[in-house]
Amino acid sequence: MAGQTDHALRGDYSQMRPDYTVLQDYSRYTPTEQDLWKRLYARQSALVPSFACDEFIEILGALNFGAGIPHFDAINAKLFPATGWTLVAVPGLLPDDVFFTHLANRRFPVSVWLRSPEEFEYIVEPDIFHDFFGHVPLLFNKVFADYLEAYGKGGVKAKGLDALDYLARLYWYTVEFGLIQTPKGLRTYGAGTLSSAGELPYCIQSPKPNRIKFDLLRVMQSRYKIDTFQETYFVIDSFQQLFDATAPDFTPHYVRLKQQADIAANAVITDDKLVKL
Repeated sequence: MAGQTDHALRGDYSQMRPDYTVLQDYSRYTPTEQDLWKRLYARQSALVPSFACDEFIEILGALNFGAGIPHFDAINAKLFPATGWTLVAVPGLLPDDVFFTHLANRRFPVSVWLRSPEEFEYIVEPDIFHDFFGHVPLLFNKVFADYLEAYGKGGVKAKGLDALDYLARLYWYTVEFGLIQTPKGLRTYGAGTLSSAGELPYCIQSPKPNRIKFDLLRVMQSRYKIDTFQETYFVIDSFQQLFDATAPDFTPHYVRLKQQADIAANAVITDDKLVKL
């Protein structure tokens, strides 16, 4: 939810509170938007059994929010008892420090606006469909939820160390576009792929991108692109691996990373361990 664009931000920021939260105001959603939500949900839910990790598929089925745009309060009534997380409504993209503070306190920001019908295939900024379909199911997974909290706490600290770029890369290559090795083969857990009709099969089936075993410093050193399918994906063995990777103090890592050149988004280096299809 943190991020920058080269165009005016979507969403109405006029009614936000100091922490950037707003009321969901469910009555504002039109019949056209409800229908669009149903079509988006039907398309993606038909794809995920072949490409998503089992943890995501199981929770998505249990939540079953395909009948219309979900009420945040109704989801929170299930989410908080499960993992101690709460969804908070926000206008759209947030400043980094606001985003990290929410995560560090087990609050996940969800945009309240929905894309237009003309953006059915592609959208530049995260909307409510991306945030809900892509992110919310795995907030019910305790280990992944703990990873996001640890990430938020690390982000709060990184801001004071001039290291936000490294944290942004970690989020991009794990939470948004991460792959996981499973007994069924490669699967995705990243919200960016799970909410994209095109990139969901691409990330698992295409021979074009690099698929590299997860290495924390390698990920944080790697640039990424926001306007194309990913040229590189990083593969974890388990969500516990992610949580363990974020447990240590990152300060020594930042010192080391600042002494090294960034790695291009499409590069393969000598120490990479490639994952084959």
